[in-house]
Amino acid sequence: MQEILIFRHAPHEGPGYLADYLDRHHLPWRLVRIDAHDPIPSSIDGVSGLVFMGGPMSVNDPLPWIPPVTKLIQRAVAANAPVLGHCLGGQLISKALGGAITKNPVKEIGWLPVSCVDNPETKPWLDELPATFEVFHWHGETFSIPPGATRLLASNDCANQAFIIGNTLAFQCHVEMTGEMVREWARLGADDLAPLCATVQNPQAMTAELDRRVKRLQGIADKFYDRWIQGLR
Repeated sequence: MQEILIFRHAPHEGPGYLADYLDRHHLPWRLVRIDAHDPIPSSIDGVSGLVFMGGPMSVNDPLPWIPPVTKLIQRAVAANAPVLGHCLGGQLISKALGGAITKNPVKEIGWLPVSCVDNPETKPWLDELPATFEVFHWHGETFSIPPGATRLLASNDCANQAFIIGNTLAFQCHVEMTGEMVREWARLGADDLAPLCATVQNPQAMTAELDRRVKRLQGIADKFYDRWIQGLR
């Protein structure tokens, strides 16, 4: 049976809720641990889809694994195999497809709203979602919308929060969060939390009402993941 490959770039930025979702839908997946130097496949044979998680590095860093990963994304998109990216993963998809990754005007860290970009192309992905909803963020850079892609989500301080192209979905924000992940990131990422401002929350703010926020976010994630798995090979 073909499997979904999930690429992890840092030990604390795993698939999170996405793993629960895939298991619940009986969809086989395998973790490719870039942080542990797992080999990067050169083809998509036997692969039903690709998923790229977040990470603290920049897509613009001269890291040896970035060129083979972007080539793999290009092969998958050319074959219309579904690709899914979260934060750094979305930036990798943008870079692979000719986009640029640049510094965002501000950091976005914590629970902040995004808005849907409603048009005929985005409607199948946004159906039944509210016009604006809260997601989790942790980024200082942002991607451009690559040629041929369509912007899906935006926020007040980051115009490009998600895009689609064919069966590919790229997020700048994080929809894969669990409560445990939020707590761990708040503990490990303290250096990123200065200076505090309207778009950077302290650990107390980002963990407030956490169970309610995570449950609501996972309901949002279900809608996006439901649409994404329709393209699995």
